Amino acid sequence: MKAVISDPKTGKSYQSELDKGRETALAGKKIGEKVDGGSIGLAGYSLEVRGGSDTSGFPMRKDISGTRKIAAILSGGTGYRPHMKGVRKKKTVRGNTISADTVQVNLKILEYGSAKLEELFPPKEKKEEKK
Repeated sequence: MKAVISDPKTGKSYQSELDKGRETALAGKKIGEKVDGGSIGLAGYSLEVRGGSDTSGFPMRKDISGTRKIAAILSGGTGYRPHMKGVRKKKTVRGNTISADTVQVNLKILEYGSAKLEELFPPKEKKEEKK
C-alpha cells in the first residue's frame, strides 16, 4: 500500500510505501478519521485519512459506507466532474473504509512531530535526460 502524505503548511506531498505490518494499522479506518503517525513511521505526527483508491483505480467516496465497490449515480464530487450543470452519471466508486483492496491512501497532517518531513522523506535524485 502506498501512503501519500500532504503537508498543508508547505503544500508539498510525500509518498511512502507501507509494508504489511503498517497496512494493518490503517485497515478499517474511514475517511475523516484520525490516525497516529507512529503506526506508519511518522512518530509524533497526527494524520487524517482524506481518501484513496483501490486496485482498479476507483476512488474512495466519503458518502458510501463500507469497503464495497458500487456504481452510483453521481452529480459531482469525488469520482465525477460534470461538464454541464445538472448532469448526473453512473460511475463506479469505492466505499469510505480502507481494506485489503485499497492500494493508495491519502493522508493530511494535522499535528506535527519533532522530526522534519524533509529528513523523513529525503528527495530522490533526478534522472539525467538523454540528449
